[in-house]
Amino acid sequence: MTGMEKQISTCREPLHTCLAKAVIADGDQLQHGPQWLMSRRARLKLYDDQLQCGDWTIAYGDIRNAVLAYCRTPILRIPGYVLSVQTDANTYHFGLNGWRYWRGNLPFPVTRTTARLRLSPFSLIARVIFIGYVGFLAWRWFAS
Repeated sequence: MTGMEKQISTCREPLHTCLAKAVIADGDQLQHGPQWLMSRRARLKLYDDQLQCGDWTIAYGDIRNAVLAYCRTPILRIPGYVLSVQTDANTYHFGLNGWRYWRGNLPFPVTRTTARLRLSPFSLIARVIFIGYVGFLAWRWFAS
């Protein structure tokens, strides 16, 4: 894509926009873990010929495989989606809110599935430490 084409594509209105957390990673990313801790937070914009997330631009013609997985968080059962988009160069994963994401047809071929989010060992340890710390602060506050 030339600089002029990129400039034109950013001037037109997207078909849909939503907030997303995004990572580039191989394999299954349907678990909480350190890669999501440092993920990109940006607006995912769907155009008629490409999607954009921050400075990432993926032309629909470059997509080799796309999967939209519906899931719920393991603890509070909050609904959400993970959109995985595979190109020859990278595999992108976008974490999307269930109540703000576009539920209609997407402008590119996608396989829809239901998946189960898992907690990684890192995520479990981080949550136990956080809950322990909050408990300690509450104990100190009530004990004083």
